[in-house]
Amino acid sequence: MSDDLEVKRARGTGWKSVYDTLRNEILSLALQPGQLLDETTLAERFDMSRSPVREALIRLSGEDLVITLSNRSTIVAPIEIATFPKYVEALDLAQRMNTRLAAALRTDADLKIIARRQKEFEAAVRTGNHLQMSEANKQFHMAVAHAGKNPFLASFYERLLNQGQRMLHLHFEYLERTHEGYLLTDEHQLMLEAIKSKDVELADELAHAHTRQFQDNFINFMRENYTTDVTLGSLQAAQ
Repeated sequence: MSDDLEVKRARGTGWKSVYDTLRNEILSLALQPGQLLDETTLAERFDMSRSPVREALIRLSGEDLVITLSNRSTIVAPIEIATFPKYVEALDLAQRMNTRLAAALRTDADLKIIARRQKEFEAAVRTGNHLQMSEANKQFHMAVAHAGKNPFLASFYERLLNQGQRMLHLHFEYLERTHEGYLLTDEHQLMLEAIKSKDVELADELAHAHTRQFQDNFINFMRENYTTDVTLGSLQAAQ
């Protein structure tokens, strides 16, 4: 490979292909939490220099999907089970607030986007592809957040959704095994209807129930798959 081509790929789209591939593998758990991501090995795998690989890892770090250790090694970010109660508490508040605002402030144009994202999520569920499902789920909720017209709350919410995508992957696995794979689509539809009717209190209630269902199913998944006791707490409705 020529030096000119190397420079072009490093400054152009080379990092993007590495980023996209690694991101998908992390979110789908093909790359396990804690797995080492060696720059040299990745450069050989993708047949490019270490520069675009390093750029991809930096961007993944910005999404909290990888972390750099004190010895400068990079690993796939662990799923911190001990902090799950705090995570789901923040998710609940962000989800409820953004959904409330959407119900109060949405426009007809917003409704069309939310409805389209709901249809896309339903289509993703039918594929059975958990990565497509988690991405479509995120897009649905971000359409709701954008309808709320508060970019600060929407940005915070998006970060939480990004951090939770791997847990959502396990959540979908649990739903499939218990034959409740379409439950989320039903909940999304109810949220859409509440937003359409501008029923702020119902939108709040549905958003909270949505978070609680994710929490309960994730906890059940962990208890089924790990022999040690898992204490993750419970989600209480805000007063």
